Amino acid sequence: DWQLGAIRETGGMVGLNFATGFLREDGKMNADTGLDIMVRHIDSLLQALGEDGIGLGSDFDGAMIPAVIGDVAGLPKLIDALAARGFGRALIEKIAYRNWLSVLE
Repeated sequence: DWQLGAIRETGGMVGLNFATGFLREDGKMNADTGLDIMVRHIDSLLQALGEDGIGLGSDFDGAMIPAVIGDVAGLPKLIDALAARGFGRALIEKIAYRNWLSVLE
């Protein structure tokens, strides 16, 4: 929590880690990890960082990620899950790419 507080105070952001060992409460590297867990993490990060402080981190570089995502082609499933949870289009765009663009600028 203190790390997230420091990131928020300095205007930083966090990319959601897709590695299942970080997503799951049991810490298991298990591809059978649902989108609901990812959405809960995003909810939690939003509470800690605000809507300008979160993005998608992915970890497509070799981490065990949820099978439901698979690879970059599965990202629309996560976006759809956020929309189904009631996230508005503007917030989804911030999480998906606009916050990263802000950091890079």
